[in-house]
Amino acid sequence: MPRTPARVLAASALTAAVLAGASACTAPTDGAEQPVRGASSTAKPSPTAPAAPPALTEAQAQAALVTAADLGDPWVPTQGAATWRDGVLKATTDAPDCRRLLDALYADDLFGTDARIRAVVGLDDAPDQAQLRYQVLTLDAADVSRTLDWMRALPRTCGRFTAVTQYGAVQGVQVAEARLPEVGDARQGLRVTLTGATADGEPTVLTLDVAAVRAGEDTVAVTDGGLGDVSPDVTATAVQKGLQRLADVRKQGRAQV
Repeated sequence: MPRTPARVLAASALTAAVLAGASACTAPTDGAEQPVRGASSTAKPSPTAPAAPPALTEAQAQAALVTAADLGDPWVPTQGAATWRDGVLKATTDAPDCRRLLDALYADDLFGTDARIRAVVGLDDAPDQAQLRYQVLTLDAADVSRTLDWMRALPRTCGRFTAVTQYGAVQGVQVAEARLPEVGDARQGLRVTLTGATADGEPTVLTLDVAAVRAGEDTVAVTDGGLGDVSPDVTATAVQKGLQRLADVRKQGRAQV
């Protein structure tokens, strides 16, 4: 049998020694698996927030409005601005929050000039000289919350104050909280009463029920005012039926997607 040359045996022994040393240097010392240098770790993707529903179209907003039939007799589509709006409601006062309230009531604009009104309807109750205005708006939720907070504080900051009409008549104003149906995500109601006289000296009592409700991405605003009997049930009915109609419109929109 031929003998292996000594130099080959020596080279084999040296190679084995080098490999053994390399294994000893790379082997884990604590029994734990060591990460491979340069390998990238795979992070779990963060959950994606659900997309906000699209804003109502003009047609959807119109379909979400209340109607005279929702309120019943004697409500009919409006014939124009109520006579008491300029004669009684157009008034001012020194306190900033109270003046803001009067301006908002006169303009039917609780949320300011930046609010985008998607649809609006006016209805009249002639026997009680009452007028209701119902709006569907597109607003940022934070803006709605700020307005609701302001309204919520008004019975304290403007519970009773004096205002003067554009004709110089003095009005005593009282602001109280009004209950609303438990609908939507956030809501606030107010009852505002102005007691005074017209330019001719006739005594007047103007009562306004005010409501604002946010439901998801949508907001509705209601004002119902009159010189006669103003029932809070009218505002409650408008809010209840209006929010149900709004939910139905949203449901139909999702079904069509």
